[in-house]
Amino acid sequence: MKKTFILLSFVVALFALSVGANDTLVKFDGGIGVLPVASGVGQAATADVVNRNIVRGVQPAGQIWVISALRAEVKIDGHIRVDGRGLLLGGGNAIGFNGNASVFATLICEAVAPFTERSTNPVGVPLDPNGDFRIDDVLVPAPASCDSPVLLIRVVGGNAGWFAAGIPRQD
Repeated sequence: MKKTFILLSFVVALFALSVGANDTLVKFDGGIGVLPVASGVGQAATADVVNRNIVRGVQPAGQIWVISALRAEVKIDGHIRVDGRGLLLGGGNAIGFNGNASVFATLICEAVAPFTERSTNPVGVPLDPNGDFRIDDVLVPAPASCDSPVLLIRVVGGNAGWFAAGIPRQD
């Protein structure tokens, strides 16, 4: 009887591990910093035409930002964990600094409008002096599925523009 109980406990634990391993909705490995302007064309008789680097309806930050590393995982219940490294200004007078910014995450799963922004707490988390940050939160609303994932790291306040984007992991 004792052997049966031990074997049954082992099987239950193994089943729980396999179920827990399959609750990931999407992962991101690597990050891309923002370039606020996607393109610009000079015209002789008029002012320059500037196309902002808008991603799925979200405006970019006003300055170039760089990021050295980003890893994120979103669970099917909406729990998200993001580890970012080196999110720093890539231009302007404060180049190489964190701009005293705080950030939050937004996941957008639709490839075409209308887009639903699933975000962590907009209070955000402050960037460390070296640009490192960790978000451990729940997306609201939780995604039911995510066929075309875009993860944006956004600035708290102002226009809540995006600073960096995650690179979807394809495995």
